[in-house]
Amino acid sequence: MGNKSKSMLVLIGVAAVILIMFGSATFVTLQPGEKGVIFKKFAGGLDKEHIYSAGFHVIAPWNDMIIYDVKEQKVDETMDVLDKKGLPINVDVSVRFYPIYDKIGYLHEKFGVKYIEKLVVPEVRSTVRQVMGRYTAEEIYSTKRAEVEQLIKDETEAVLNKPENNIHMTALLIRSIDLPPEYKKSIENKEIQKQEALAYQYKLEKEKAEAERKRIAAEGEARANQIINSSLTPSLLKMRGIEATIKLSESPNSKTIIIGSGKDGMPLILGNQ
Repeated sequence: MGNKSKSMLVLIGVAAVILIMFGSATFVTLQPGEKGVIFKKFAGGLDKEHIYSAGFHVIAPWNDMIIYDVKEQKVDETMDVLDKKGLPINVDVSVRFYPIYDKIGYLHEKFGVKYIEKLVVPEVRSTVRQVMGRYTAEEIYSTKRAEVEQLIKDETEAVLNKPENNIHMTALLIRSIDLPPEYKKSIENKEIQKQEALAYQYKLEKEKAEAERKRIAAEGEARANQIINSSLTPSLLKMRGIEATIKLSESPNSKTIIIGSGKDGMPLILGNQ
């Protein structure tokens, strides 16, 4: 076999090795919303610092690409918890979150691809139980529901967003709260009574304000009459009478006016037309 033939065989062998190395297992396509991290079996294990983004990638066939869905995800949880007094409460909670993109290597190292079942769900359930255990059922159900919901959100987010957990929580909502029927009815009745008491109080205050308005108006009218009466002296009345007499005398209607014959010397008017 000539040198030329040997060289050809070597080239064919190298090509075969290359084809084996770069088979279908070495080509990876990441979709939008996906990130990848490489596990290098023979070169240091999990590469936590180098994160692969969406697109086409070629990796060595002995390495593994672990793919993570980093889009926002939602988990709904229904659980039974106890209030401050030990009363059972059934609560439905929804939480929305996503893994921190450039930390999926650390997330994978600690929790793996099942991080939702191992990390997110247990922390949500634990925080809900802890927070609701600080309040009574009535507070959770009616008077302090918004406060309870905000505390659960803040405390869950603080846990999931720790450097060792690497989850960003975007929202947490309490979808429903169910109490034992008899206790729920008593709370609702108490709330109805409270609203009725507020309505009655408003009515009393409105009536009180109206009475005060009438009192002020009456005092003002009395003061006005007092001022008018104090100003009506006999001299003023006589002057007004004289002025009225003069106007009547200028009227074309027939009449007889006797000056000084009326009461207190006022003019006396007799006849008309």
